[in-house]
Amino acid sequence: MTDPMKSLADSGSPKPPAVSRKVFTVAGISVTVFGLEELRAEASEVACLWLLHPRLGTQKRMYHFANATITDWNTRNQDVPSAKGLIAVSFDQRNHGTRMIDELANESWKNGNPRHAQDMFSIFRELPQLNKLYCSNQATEGTARDTSVLMDYLASYTFPNGEHKITKNLVLGVSLGGHAAWSCLLHEPRISAGVVIIGCPDYINLMADRARLSKLPSWTKSDPPGVKILGSEALPSSFLETVKQYDPASMMLKYVDCGPSTGPLREGPLPQPSESEQQVLRPILTRSLAGKRILNLSGGKDKLVPYHRGELFLNWFKNAISPDGWFGDGGVSFEDIIDKEAAHEATPKMIVEAVRFISETLAVDSDTTGRQGSVRESKI
Repeated sequence: MTDPMKSLADSGSPKPPAVSRKVFTVAGISVTVFGLEELRAEASEVACLWLLHPRLGTQKRMYHFANATITDWNTRNQDVPSAKGLIAVSFDQRNHGTRMIDELANESWKNGNPRHAQDMFSIFRELPQLNKLYCSNQATEGTARDTSVLMDYLASYTFPNGEHKITKNLVLGVSLGGHAAWSCLLHEPRISAGVVIIGCPDYINLMADRARLSKLPSWTKSDPPGVKILGSEALPSSFLETVKQYDPASMMLKYVDCGPSTGPLREGPLPQPSESEQQVLRPILTRSLAGKRILNLSGGKDKLVPYHRGELFLNWFKNAISPDGWFGDGGVSFEDIIDKEAAHEATPKMIVEAVRFISETLAVDSDTTGRQGSVRESKI
């Protein structure tokens, strides 16, 4: 896989000023916190932006985002000493960087890893925070769960004397980190906003297509090709059941009658839920997404995580949360922006949109009572 952050290094655009950084060991994880020295004493409230890096990368790949977002927010509020402060946090995802155990587990099917689908999903998946209250004996794993654990303890390391209080949490992830960002948004109540960059909300649809492109025997040696991929060694039935608990599309669409399946890949428009199905889905969306703000950034020429593999679900989701949708009163704000010329990469244009979104989110009143949902679509 090519480095999705390489285009930033090669763009020639000016780098944002470097902000302060300090390293802590929290819950056995090396954590870099940005922007502590820039916080003003008058800023009693602080927002924290959690930065999740791509597969095969390390937390260092996210330094640009930390510098850009904190610099922009502080510049906008340089004349308002009491304005909310902003810090950012990065850490190595499981089996990456300082936490490396098995290099093969990070590779794809094409590069010799027969458990690519399970390995990638298990790195970032999480047991829902709300369910944890009732199922505390269940094992938890993944980057999203690590984010929740770090969220529990971060303030006691950064502000041990109560100098500031973290009152808002946001997440930004790229590629594998983008998949994890979706999980954080769905399953961590303290995350109120997120930026997903070249991630996919429909994991099984993405991986089934990747199995086709990888020409796995479990795809090619069936008639018609691919008819047995779901439930095969590449995508075991037990794994599919796990995905249904955590992945956005699988979690929501399992309650919707989408008609008879014509193959392993999602094709054609998805029906909006019936009234009875809405009654099941409404409390799930209320618990996981009500009042949250999401920016989804995709590459129009992305072949590794093609936009069209998540498009059917995204269209279904946008119809649901739009002002006249069945969950329009949920107050979900969703921006779906495609960089037309981008491949599987975080581009300078995406950085501009992400920085803008973070600052706008911090400036918005946190009270979402009575707020209608909104959808914005754009190509840049």
